[in-house]
Amino acid sequence: MTVQKIDFNALKRPHWNQTQEQNANLVIDFVQGIMNDHDFEYITETFGKHNYVQHNRNMPDGIDGLVGYLKKFVKNFPEFNYDVKKIIVDGDMVSLHSHATLKHKHRGNQEKGFNIIDTWRVDNGKLVEHWDAVQAIDLPMRLYATFVGGRKMNKNGFF
Repeated sequence: MTVQKIDFNALKRPHWNQTQEQNANLVIDFVQGIMNDHDFEYITETFGKHNYVQHNRNMPDGIDGLVGYLKKFVKNFPEFNYDVKKIIVDGDMVSLHSHATLKHKHRGNQEKGFNIIDTWRVDNGKLVEHWDAVQAIDLPMRLYATFVGGRKMNKNGFF
C-alpha cells in the first residue's frame, strides 16, 4: 500500500507572501505526518509542545488528545488517507479542502469517504487552533458519522 504524499508545490499560490507560504507549509507538514504517514511520534515531538485548541467537539483537546484519538482510529482504519485538494491562506489562518477515505481502493473515488474543510490558526510558527467541517459522502460514512458524532470530547465552542 502506498502512502499519499501531499504535493505542496502543486497547491501553493504565487500571491502568498513568505509568512503565508511558511504557515501553509507548516499545516501541510502536520497533515502529512498525522493523516497520511500516521507518524504520531513525529507529530507529538514537533507540534505537541504548546497549547492547541481543538474546536471539533468530537476530538479531545490538545495535540496529545488528537494523537491518542487518531492512534485508535487508524488502528481500526489503517488505510485512512487525506488527499488535499486546495489550500487557502488568509493571514494567520490556513484552510485545507480535502477528500478523506478509509480504504486504499476508495482513493480518488468522489463517491466514497468524507469531504473535509479544516482550518488552523498559526501563531509564530505554531499550530494553536483547529476547526473543521466534515461531510460524509456515502451511506457507510454517514452511518459512521451518526454513531460517533454525538460524543463531546472537549468543552471548546465551535467558533
